[in-house]
Amino acid sequence: MEHLSQLTAELKSIEADFHQALLDLVAIPSVINEMEAGYPFGKAIDSALKKALEICGRLGFNTFYDPEGYYGYAEIGEGKEMIGILGHLDVVPAGKLDEWVSPPFQPVIKDGNMYGRGTQDDKGPTLAALFAVKALMNLGITFNKRVRFIFGTDEESLWRCMTRYCKLEEIPEMGFAPDSVFPMVYAEKGLLQVQLEGKNETELRLNAGNAFNAVPDTAGYAGPMAAELREALQKLGFHFETNNDGLVVLGKAVHAQAAETGINAIARLMMGLKQIGCSSKTIDFMNDLVKEDAFAENIFGKCEDEASGKLKFNVGKIELTEEIERLSIDLRIPVTADKERIASQLAHAAQQYGLAYKEYDYLKSIYIPKDHFLAKTLMKVYQEVTGDLVSEPIASGGATYARAMDNFVAFGAAFPQQKKTEHQPNEHIALDAMFKAMTVYARAVYELTR
Repeated sequence: MEHLSQLTAELKSIEADFHQALLDLVAIPSVINEMEAGYPFGKAIDSALKKALEICGRLGFNTFYDPEGYYGYAEIGEGKEMIGILGHLDVVPAGKLDEWVSPPFQPVIKDGNMYGRGTQDDKGPTLAALFAVKALMNLGITFNKRVRFIFGTDEESLWRCMTRYCKLEEIPEMGFAPDSVFPMVYAEKGLLQVQLEGKNETELRLNAGNAFNAVPDTAGYAGPMAAELREALQKLGFHFETNNDGLVVLGKAVHAQAAETGINAIARLMMGLKQIGCSSKTIDFMNDLVKEDAFAENIFGKCEDEASGKLKFNVGKIELTEEIERLSIDLRIPVTADKERIASQLAHAAQQYGLAYKEYDYLKSIYIPKDHFLAKTLMKVYQEVTGDLVSEPIASGGATYARAMDNFVAFGAAFPQQKKTEHQPNEHIALDAMFKAMTVYARAVYELTR
């Protein structure tokens, strides 16, 4: 390949274009909204997909938009074999707006960072890989294999976009998803999302949390005994705010794969309600078996393995309506654990409290041997660009698109020790680090297409 200095100069020449494209894409509030007729996941997500394909077309890629609006792709190069790069354009809700330094869908560049929902997960890394390939195109590189960027629109929910793509389209021989960390993720835990439901036989009404895969940072309460609840929360040392309707318990939002590093506001509200004598199926289940234990060891015991670590358990949403009580739970299962045993243990525990187990979604774990061609190639490129010979391939609790197809891994874009802010207020990327990621991606695509 041409000298790295030539690639660096070319990337620098298009860096401003990358920044503008990302600003334009992040400005689209592509949060799922299935209530809008004519779009599978909402008009905003469809707009983001069309904007991404517009950017690709402008850069010289051949593009395709699924007539149903589930996915799109952009391709360059020739040959029978194809390398895939999987990115997603949907984002999680913004959460509590007053915790953002700037509006989440009015992205800004400040102090070398770009702030906005989706900058890190996953619009920024996806565009970084796209512009990395554009730099290779500008240098006149001949691609001996086709390179296809596949844009999904339902990654934060049920992956229906990838289900449709895999049913209708050509599957790449191998590739990567720029939606995690460097140097490379060779194993991903199984992702199980379930709902525990039972008839609501109380007068309590609750609705808190936004997504299965996000630790909820707020949980509001507007029922009776609000004064007693405030006192109980104070004794427990839990933070909250009062409002005209009642109060809001405060937590710390993080991705469910790292649930133990967050503060689950729903769990704290349940503990406070129990302290003042409130009882229900979900309140009792949470207080007897879970509380703030992100590993749920009272249900599963010590469930972990050497390759991928501990089971993670996150209550992402709670609903108490006039008819039902419902907990929406996200579990990250170690790669060697038996999913059916985990499901059976949870169903049995829930049954003791009058809650029925209902599976919502499941993504099996993945494992790519470290001596696989793809793994060795990506590690070689990462080490050459960064000089980091210490960091090892890792296992993750994240659920990236890498598991949507065989022979894929998650590859960047966050570097070791770099702050990860996805699913949190003030999500952002460091632009200098993203430029380095672009360099890694360019070298990786070059090597994979030889």
